[in-house]
Amino acid sequence: MVEEAVIPAASGKRAALSGTFASPTPITDLTTDGAQRTSSGIGEFDRALGGGVVAGSLVLIGGDPGIGKSTILIQVANHLSLGAGRVLYMSGEESAEQIKLRSNRIGIASPSLLVVSETNIESVEHYVQSVGAQYVIVDSIQTMYDPNLSSAPGTVSQVRSCTAALARVAKTAGVPVFIVGHVTKEGTLAGPRVLEHMVDTVLYFEGDRHQSYRILRAVKNRFGSTDELGIFEMREEGLIEVANPSEILLAERPVHGAGSVVTSTMEGSRPILVEIQALVAPSYFTSPRRTCTGIDYNKMLMILAVLEKRVGLSLGNKDVYVNVAGGVKIFEPAADLAIAIAVASSLADCVVDPEAIALGEVGLSGEVRSVGHAEKRLKEAARLGFSRGIMSARGLNKLSKDIKMEVVGASTVRAAIEAAFTAQMPA
Repeated sequence: MVEEAVIPAASGKRAALSGTFASPTPITDLTTDGAQRTSSGIGEFDRALGGGVVAGSLVLIGGDPGIGKSTILIQVANHLSLGAGRVLYMSGEESAEQIKLRSNRIGIASPSLLVVSETNIESVEHYVQSVGAQYVIVDSIQTMYDPNLSSAPGTVSQVRSCTAALARVAKTAGVPVFIVGHVTKEGTLAGPRVLEHMVDTVLYFEGDRHQSYRILRAVKNRFGSTDELGIFEMREEGLIEVANPSEILLAERPVHGAGSVVTSTMEGSRPILVEIQALVAPSYFTSPRRTCTGIDYNKMLMILAVLEKRVGLSLGNKDVYVNVAGGVKIFEPAADLAIAIAVASSLADCVVDPEAIALGEVGLSGEVRSVGHAEKRLKEAARLGFSRGIMSARGLNKLSKDIKMEVVGASTVRAAIEAAFTAQMPA
C-alpha cells in the first residue's frame, strides 16, 4: 500500500483551450530517415539494442545484484565518451571515488566521461545543459528522488516521477538515457509496472553471478527486435563479449555421455548451438519427480507423454531431469526433438552420435515437424564440426545443396531416436 497525495478535482466547466496547436498531417506526407544509431563500442551490446544507441531513447537495464549492470554501463560510457561525445554518469549508489576504483580495474581513462554522485532527479537537466552531456547514465532509478514529493526514494510515486523526468530530458534534448533498475526476488523489475511502459527499451541481464557468463536479453524494444541477445564473459578487466557463443557453450560437453544431445536455437538472426542434458533414474516416490532448467516445464511434460504413448518408453516410475547446459533458456519448439532423444538416451543408457544435431518440433501424434531457419542452423553446426543432422523429413526439400553434412529426415519421434542411435547400435 502506497500513500499518494490527492489532487483537487477540477471544476465542472471545461476550461477554454488556449495557445497554438500543430495541424494533423496525413501519414503519406510524413518523411523519416529512420532511427539514427550510434555504436556503443561493444558489439554484443549493440546487438541487444537492435543495432546501436538511438538518439533520444530511454533504456532500462535490470538484473540481479552483482550480475554486471554497472560494469557494462561504465564500459559503454567509456566507449561513447571516446568517440561519440560527453557522457554523464550519475550514481546514487556509489561515490565518485568508488566509481574511480572500478574504472581503474577495468582500464577506463577518458576525460569526456563525467562522474557525479547525485540523487536529486532535478539535477539531471541542469547537468545536461551545463556540461553539454550527450549521453546520460543513471545508476539506479530506485535511489533517485523528486524533491516535490514527500515519499521516500524507491517508492512507487518516486520511481514513476523520476522516470517521467528522465523521459522528458531524453525526448526534449535528444539525449539517450540509460537507467539501471533493481529486480525483486521473483526476478521482475522493482517498482510500478508502468516503469517498463514508460521506457523505449528494456534489457535484462541473465545468468548466475557465481559463473562467468552473462546473457543480455531484450524484452522490449521500440527500435528493434526483441529476439536478439548479447553474450558476455565476466573477467577481471570487466565484461568481455563472446564472439562465438556456440563454441563456448559446447566446450565442456561430454562426447561419450548418455543423455546428451546438441540442438540449435535461434536468438534473433543468430543460431546458437546448445547442449540438452537428460537424466532418467528410478523413482522411490509415489509421484516421480519431473525437474527441468532452461525449458518450459509444461513442454517437458508433453514430450514425456509423447514418449510414453507414441514411442512406448516406460517413464511412469522414473525420475526425469532435463537441463540446458550453460544457463541458456530456450523458448522455441526447435529443441523438442533433442529433449526427446536425450531422455530416450538416458533411459536406455545408450550414447547418441556425438557428431549429430537434432532439430524439430514434436507433435502430440508423435510426428516431427519442421522448424524455421533450418538451413542456417545446420550450417552453423557444420562449421563447428558436426557431420549429421536429424530433422523433419518434410523440411528436407527446403534445404539447398551446399550443406556440408549428412541430413537425415524423420517423420516420427521413434524414427528420429533410431537415427540418433545408429552409430552406437550393433549391426
